Amino acid sequence: MRTSIATVCLSGTLEEKLLACAKAGFDGIEIFEQDLLVSPMSPEEVKAMAHRLGLTLDLFQPFRDFEGVTEEQLQANLHRAEAKFQLMQRLGMDLMLLCSNVGTATINDDGLFVDQIRQLSDLAARYDVRIAYEALAWGKYVDTYQHSWEIVKRVDRANVGLCIDSFHILSRGDDPSEIAAIPGEKIFFVQLADAPVLSMDILSWSRHYRLFPGQGGFALDQFLAELVRSGYDGIISLEIFNDVFRQSNVERTAIDGLRSLQWLQSTTAQLLSSTGEHYALDLKVLPGEQDATGFDFAEIRTEDPERVAGMLAQLGFSFSGQHRRKPVQLWSSGEAKIIINSQRSRGVEAAVSGFGVLVPDPVASGERGGALLATRVPRQQTNNEQDLPGFVAPDSTEVFFSSPANTRNWVLEFEDAGPAASAVPSGPILGIDHINIAQPWQCFDESVLFYSSVLNLKARPGTEVPSPMGLVRSQVLSTADSAVRLALNIVPQGLESIIERNHEYPEHVALRADDIIEVARNARARGMEFLQVPDNYYEDLAARFDLDAQLLDTLKELHLLYDRDEAGEFLHFYTKTLGNMFLEVVERRSGYDGYGAPNAPVRLASQFESNRWSRNL
Repeated sequence: MRTSIATVCLSGTLEEKLLACAKAGFDGIEIFEQDLLVSPMSPEEVKAMAHRLGLTLDLFQPFRDFEGVTEEQLQANLHRAEAKFQLMQRLGMDLMLLCSNVGTATINDDGLFVDQIRQLSDLAARYDVRIAYEALAWGKYVDTYQHSWEIVKRVDRANVGLCIDSFHILSRGDDPSEIAAIPGEKIFFVQLADAPVLSMDILSWSRHYRLFPGQGGFALDQFLAELVRSGYDGIISLEIFNDVFRQSNVERTAIDGLRSLQWLQSTTAQLLSSTGEHYALDLKVLPGEQDATGFDFAEIRTEDPERVAGMLAQLGFSFSGQHRRKPVQLWSSGEAKIIINSQRSRGVEAAVSGFGVLVPDPVASGERGGALLATRVPRQQTNNEQDLPGFVAPDSTEVFFSSPANTRNWVLEFEDAGPAASAVPSGPILGIDHINIAQPWQCFDESVLFYSSVLNLKARPGTEVPSPMGLVRSQVLSTADSAVRLALNIVPQGLESIIERNHEYPEHVALRADDIIEVARNARARGMEFLQVPDNYYEDLAARFDLDAQLLDTLKELHLLYDRDEAGEFLHFYTKTLGNMFLEVVERRSGYDGYGAPNAPVRLASQFESNRWSRNL
């Protein structure tokens, strides 16, 4: 599948955009006219640079407000068009995007639209230019792809076809199934965009909130499947208007965009293969798709391992060994393994730096991550140490793949692990329930795509939680059986320096127990300080739930939080924040599958007060 991306998706100058697209691995680009207008490069220089970089120049866009106008306005539009055709010749381009008229159309007459586009077609033919007609969702008279297709059919010119844009179709709630009936050769270009499902005017939605495939709520695999059924075998491009992308690192955004197309073509190919269909578009299936079966370990980086070790010991973890050649400790309880890493940790009080997941075939997961352009963790090991494939997530978290056999091997690298290292250590903590990772505002959507594509996790409905720092946006991704759960919390824009300095937005590892009250009592007896929960919370708890008085007293005594739904109950508590992280202990009763979301504002407010008080000491 040939891939392309509109320059409007990216930050920087046109030269920087070309370099980033080539480096990421795109086949070509769409030239957004504004990027060319403000560039010091001449059209000939742009053409030469693209050629040197191995990029094709696929589409010149946009040409606006042409059809449905008076004769006088038409002549002015044709004059404007001829100038653009001449410019395209200098660029070496032969395809122009014609958007349905939004601003200047005054005559609603399909016959007039056809006649005027024919005149444009005849003029374009003199310059060997083709026209891709696109129905904008907010077009004045033409706003659906079905309508634009009827006009293209009536124009009946070889050099006039359609541009199909997923956003303009799906944002309206239109059914894309009729795309399959359009002859593939009359679809001249395809632009894809995902988006969060929002309730707002379509123009504002389009101009500010588009996303790469896999980052929003559109079923783009089903959309692309309908396109494939038409017989289309041309370029698949990205056209994303997004305020964050246009402020972010251009190279990272380009890689993220290509990753999204690789993920989408793979999921679409699998969808089509389930029906036994054959198609012309070359769709490649990514290697190594498999579901993780659980967490292998969580890693905490710190320059003061004693403090982190003390916290783990208070929760009932046991020291399982010191790595034979690295300043790294292993602590275990049940199936939960915590690595305390003091490498490259100067100035780091404590932070969640990585985690490992168990998969049937780690090598295959490593191949998948590589195919998705993920950055490998620069990790060195000796011949007698286990090689764990690992990648750096957009939020800088290191993610590793292992299997039960790998785990037995790497655990043996820790002195004192002993011959029984493969046995599950006893302890009150049974395993890792979930990991909560803070996201810089500029890479939240990138991280959603990374974790869902590289780890094959599914995004669950997102939530927003009020806090003293602002509204916190949270997105959960998990396996179908919830064996691996990640919660991504976006750091509000502008708070990064505050977080780094004052630890006001910590991450955490949630640990699973089957008797949280016993864990809490024993931890407190060992000197653990819990996050304080205000009395007002327990008064509200008594009002919301008909709880046994003794249970309510116990919750209040131990600073435990509580939630309940139709499936079961959820009890949890939080440790004090250490550096930029803390630990949570949870107990899930019956079929409760949530995260205690109603309690999140209490936790955030209490942490804010606790950290502010600590800074004022």
